[in-house]
Amino acid sequence: MDRFSVFTSRLVEKSENFTSGHRACQGCAEALAVRLVLKALGRDTIVAMATGCMEIISSPLPLTAWKVPWIHNAFENPAAVISGCESGMKALMRKGRVPKKKINFVGMGGDGATADIGMGPLSGALERGHDMVYVCYDNEAYMNTGIQRSSSTPYGASTTTSPAGTVSFGQQTEKKNLTQIAVAHNIPYVATACPSFPFDLLEKVKKAAALPGPAYIHILSVCPTGWRIQTEDAIKFGRLAVDSCIFPLYEVTHGKYNLNYRPYKKIPVEEYLKGQGRFRHLTDEEISHIQTTVDRDYQKILKRCEED
Repeated sequence: MDRFSVFTSRLVEKSENFTSGHRACQGCAEALAVRLVLKALGRDTIVAMATGCMEIISSPLPLTAWKVPWIHNAFENPAAVISGCESGMKALMRKGRVPKKKINFVGMGGDGATADIGMGPLSGALERGHDMVYVCYDNEAYMNTGIQRSSSTPYGASTTTSPAGTVSFGQQTEKKNLTQIAVAHNIPYVATACPSFPFDLLEKVKKAAALPGPAYIHILSVCPTGWRIQTEDAIKFGRLAVDSCIFPLYEVTHGKYNLNYRPYKKIPVEEYLKGQGRFRHLTDEEISHIQTTVDRDYQKILKRCEED
């Protein structure tokens, strides 16, 4: 075994807490993200998950892909439920009803559950300061119910409720910046991640769980079905999103910004957009507008990192 293999074998937990045999679409990067998150967290974890793709594919009665305690919630509830679990378990430990130990309390939801339906409960849980981690798996639309737009759908993307055609060019609003909304709550830890960069993702989840107080991790989860790409290209498009700076990898620890990955060569956003069916209708003018927006937002992140 070479030195790199020894290093990675020590870094990555070999046991699986999100198992194979689930019913995710071929090439689903969201299922990979869940698998990596659970590897980082380990068995002493309680998960509350919103309705969505991962709930549907992982829990067909009487089967389950979860090897940790897992609670299925309504769309809006994972942050509220997991904060209740955290408070209840703390009370039981304080009264001696349950042995004191470190337990990871984790809320999970897609972009619809997080950016739209569950925004209020998530904000409340972060503001109250619960010792919990919330993970948003962002595939940029309501994929489970037919690829409808969410407020996390990027500008110009064609979905079933923001279709491209003679009247519309697709999604007409900019993607909601959930990471910065989480930062605005002044919580101990906020980060972006992508399963195309697995070791970065693993380390961020471990850090989020280790720091006392609430943490938020926003994971770009490529969806071949909704993005209209080949099933084998999910990891490729995750890397293109990061290398084009559409989705920069950074973290904010107690208000201090840190850029985790700087592309060796920043690629044009067109290279990321052109291979996806949801963007194939875009004109050069619209692509230029997206490039300008990406450059502006990336410079804001760079400036914050340099200031810290």
